[in-house]
Amino acid sequence: MPPKLLDDHVRFRYPASDDVVAVMLDCDPVIRGSRELALVGDQWELALPRPDLQRMEYRFTVTRTLPTGLGMETVLDPDNPVTVETAFGSRSVMEMPGYAVPSWLSAPAVAGTLTPMALEGETADDVPVTVWAPEGTDGQPLPLLLVHDGPEYDQLASIIQFSAAKIAAAELPPHRVALAHPVLRDAWYSGSPKYLRTIAGQGIARLHEHGPIDGPVVVMGASLGGLTALLVGLLDVPEIGGVFSQSGSFFQARHDGQESDYKYFGRISRRVQEVIDTRETARPLRIGMTCGALEENAANNRDMAAALRRAGHDVTHVEVADLHNYTAWRDALDPHLTQVLRDLWGDAQG
Repeated sequence: MPPKLLDDHVRFRYPASDDVVAVMLDCDPVIRGSRELALVGDQWELALPRPDLQRMEYRFTVTRTLPTGLGMETVLDPDNPVTVETAFGSRSVMEMPGYAVPSWLSAPAVAGTLTPMALEGETADDVPVTVWAPEGTDGQPLPLLLVHDGPEYDQLASIIQFSAAKIAAAELPPHRVALAHPVLRDAWYSGSPKYLRTIAGQGIARLHEHGPIDGPVVVMGASLGGLTALLVGLLDVPEIGGVFSQSGSFFQARHDGQESDYKYFGRISRRVQEVIDTRETARPLRIGMTCGALEENAANNRDMAAALRRAGHDVTHVEVADLHNYTAWRDALDPHLTQVLRDLWGDAQG
């Protein structure tokens, strides 16, 4: 049967069979508790202390006897129909009581068009961008939301549906959404000066030529994309007025030793420290930040939010009861991204 919440723990089960010799729960390492299921009658069982989460993504790692010896495979929960697509494949999902998907996912939405583009600049490869715009707005000056990891944000977090639904509900004015494709993600999204200048300079100019930009540009992203969105926003580019960063990878040596062997850790941590050490800004930004309260990036996000406020930026920082995944980022778009955009753009009437 699917996992069940019992008092202070979650009970996971996996069906026993003659060839299964061990079963382990595969879930985020920040979740406390044993991962090893025990054989109880005709079921493998695990009582996991209830995590302080609204939902939990997981799989099982199953060890079987094969004609050639032991073999391991990682599988979905065969008794749980609730699954989610992630950047790393499918996961089974345990939803806690009270969890609900955002209402805007199924709300009426305005129709739109998609236009592929390429942003030329200092990077060796052009940056592909797909621009979504509400139908009937060709040539009209509109606000712009620039999204790093854009295709993933759309496929896994429904960012275009978010914009289209909020426009239809008159909660946000008509605007364009530019989905930036992460061709060389690690190299570009790790504080690369060439990438930052390409996006903030030639990139915004090219997007303005495609569709006139009205009002402050807002740049957003998650994880390394959240870091990159902030670094783009902090450049001296007057067109950019807002940043929305989700679970930003603001690596610091004192918090993120587990990341120290990452190829770009040094470059990221140096750039992060420069931002944290900045005591004032001549160009305050409206910055929204969300992060899972239990995830590894929580501490460095708290430090970054405090530093940005100290420097004079208008910062909202919210911790959510989920972890480092696109569903968590999707669920936090409203009201947190909504408010950043309304603060900068007004509503449909404003």
